[in-house]
This record gives sequence, structure tokens and C-alpha cells, in this order.
Amino acid sequence: MTVQDLRDVLRERAEGPSPANPHRHDEVRARIRRTRLRRRAVAGGVVSVVSVVAAVVVTVALLPGTAEEPVATTVTAEPAPGLPERYTAPDGTVYRRLAATRLVAAGVKTSVTVPVTGNPLDVAARCDGEMSAPPRILVNGRNTGPRGFAPCPKDMDLRPLIVPADAKEVTVTFDRSTSGGGCVMRTKNGPCEPVKPQRSDWDLAVYEWVPPARMILPEPVRAMPERLDGKKMLAQFRGVWPGQSTFEMQVVGTGDPVGIDQICSGALAGRMWFTYQVGGQESPTRSGCGIWKEGPFPTAMQEFTVPKGKRVTVTGRVGLWGESTNRPVNWAIGVYRR
Repeated sequence: MTVQDLRDVLRERAEGPSPANPHRHDEVRARIRRTRLRRRAVAGGVVSVVSVVAAVVVTVALLPGTAEEPVATTVTAEPAPGLPERYTAPDGTVYRRLAATRLVAAGVKTSVTVPVTGNPLDVAARCDGEMSAPPRILVNGRNTGPRGFAPCPKDMDLRPLIVPADAKEVTVTFDRSTSGGGCVMRTKNGPCEPVKPQRSDWDLAVYEWVPPARMILPEPVRAMPERLDGKKMLAQFRGVWPGQSTFEMQVVGTGDPVGIDQICSGALAGRMWFTYQVGGQESPTRSGCGIWKEGPFPTAMQEFTVPKGKRVTVTGRVGLWGESTNRPVNWAIGVYRR
């Protein structure tokens, strides 16, 4: 069987109906992964290649003052066994996996090439191991814009993939290579000890999803707390993205800082961003959106200084990374002051 024949067979099976027990594949893959980890441990870290993959050569840069020369390391990336071929989001949207890969060491990178059909694309990650920095996500060698994966997520972490408008296919690179070095002072005035690399294996994939035929309404967002971080609420604003994306109010300064915080609900709530301006003072960065279903409020308040007795205008702008066709997001913003 040629490589093209194998691709044709896999494509036909990917387009067929899901098995009666879709979790069965995940269970089998999990057992395979555990077996591979045990074998690697016994073999002293030797990785068994189970498919045609690309070897990546990277250079490990040492800290200044180390005696050894930089070492060239050859590492192999494997296909990801831990991410499903198909996935259904909480709002019912179906995702289909286009490509998958795996990174089994820090300091390496790997790439996959996928077609662009016009449907939205997402990248996904799942990590086994210790807390570690996630790989950077590059499209055709460039940063995509949205924030990357969480540090070593144990559950599937989905992020939007931004592609050029006229692209027919793109090469997606997951990059864990670094340059330079770092150290940590564990005690005051103590020595700065080199940071030891932490072991983590990353399953990575690119998915395509088809926008729902009809709008899927998210669950209502909870009311903002009346008091937060020792401050009392001055006003609350609520809306639904993309229909409502701005707010404005007037505030008279008392000399105390004005704080602004936000929460969202919906399958794409984690992709929302917010920018604020208070009396001409722009927020330095875009804020993400907390998701509050239970437990303590996920505060991420930004504060602005307003001189006593001065009346200023507070404005806010709301946006979302990636596509959101027929997948709206509820948002709420609270403005606070002591």
C-alpha cells in the first residue's frame, strides 16, 4: 500500500459515522500511551517511532558561565494518540480532526500542514507530565495572535487558529524550542540556580468545525458581585457578543481607584477580550474573560486612577479571538470603587 492509498483509506474512515462507543478509542489510546511511557522508561528514554515522522534538530543554549559547549539534540515527534478524531463541544458544535502530532521533549518543534476550506480551525492540546511552558503556535512561521495553551493542560485545551484570508492550506508549527537560559534564587541573597527542564509530553492537533445552522444561545451569565476586592459596585453592564460590544458611563473621582472586572458564559467564553479607557487612560493590555459557574469569583480586576472631583468617561470594548458564527457569548462587566 502506498502512502497515498493509506491517506485515502484514512480519509474515508474519518468521513464515516462515529462508532457506537466513541469513548472506546480514547480508552484504547490511553492504554497505548501508558504502555509506551513504560517502555521508554525501561529503554532509557529511547523513543519508538510508530509512523513516518520528521526529526527535528535543536540546539540547547546553556547559561552563561557553564563549562560545556551547546549540545545538538535530535528528537522525534509522534502522532498524538490522546486527542479524539471527532469532538462535540458543550453547545453541540462538532469538531473533526485534520492532523495530529506529539512532542515528547522540551526544546523541540514539529509542524503539520492542513487544508483551509473556509470553515473555522482550532488547535488543541493535552499534556502528560509536570507543569511546563506550552508550545508556541505558528501559522506559516508567524505568531497567530491569540494567547497560547495553558501550562500542561490535563484536559483538551482548544484555541482558535487564525489563518490568512486567501489561504488554501497552512503549515501549523508547535514550537517548544527556547533560546538563552534562566535561574532562580530560592533564598534571599542565595545563589541563582539554573532552572531544570521539566518533563512533559504534549498531544497536539488541528481541528475543523462547522458553524451551527442556527444560533445556539449560551446559558445566562451570573450577576456581578455587589462588592469585590473591598470595592462597591458603581454600575453593571450586560450584553451578548457579537450584538453588543461596547459600553460607556460617567464617573466622578473621589481619589480612590476605579476597578473594572468581567465574566462570560458560552462555549467560546474563554476567547473573549476586553479593553477599557477611563478619562483617556487606556488599559495597557487586553483582558480575558472569567467563567464563573461556582466557587469564588474569578477576579482579574483592572484599576484606573481618577483625580478627586474630576468627572471622567469610562468606556469599554468587547471582542473575540477567532470565528464565532452562530455561537454567541453572554458577557457582564462591573465597575467598582471604594
